[in-house]
Amino acid sequence: MIDVSKLSPRQLFELHSKIEDELRGKEIICTRNNPTGDFAEYLFCKTFPRWEPAEKSQKGFDAIGPAPYKLKYQIKARRIIRDNSNSRKVSAIRGIKEPKHFDFLAGVLFNADYSVFKAALIPYKVVVKLVRPDKHVNGHRLLLRNDIWEIPEVKDVTDKLRAVWR
Repeated sequence: MIDVSKLSPRQLFELHSKIEDELRGKEIICTRNNPTGDFAEYLFCKTFPRWEPAEKSQKGFDAIGPAPYKLKYQIKARRIIRDNSNSRKVSAIRGIKEPKHFDFLAGVLFNADYSVFKAALIPYKVVVKLVRPDKHVNGHRLLLRNDIWEIPEVKDVTDKLRAVWR
């Protein structure tokens, strides 16, 4: 038996990935994205230590930047695995057309083992142009396609997140 208390966070995520594969193969579970959003929030706040995590029940944003601007960040993630390798869809963004809840969307794509594939800071004005309504989730959907990283206003933070995760 493995003593998981002796494993690093990285080793725990690698083990978690292997366990999920086995449970899915045995048809015990049907999803694998359970810790993905929480991990993305954690990683962005570690990468940008001046960001403060928002209250868990806060609507529309997940972190707040430092004074004097106190910019708000909505953090979204997708874990790319064998079963969804073509999907870049992050969880629903609700209330996007209301007064804006965030200034930037911090988006990250994880590989199956939770290593960082791509990450970006996307301004609200760009997000509004990219999202599509989705009645099924009562919100809007964003696909973190590769071409987003080519938009001049988008800041690629992939290397920064990778450095912190290492």
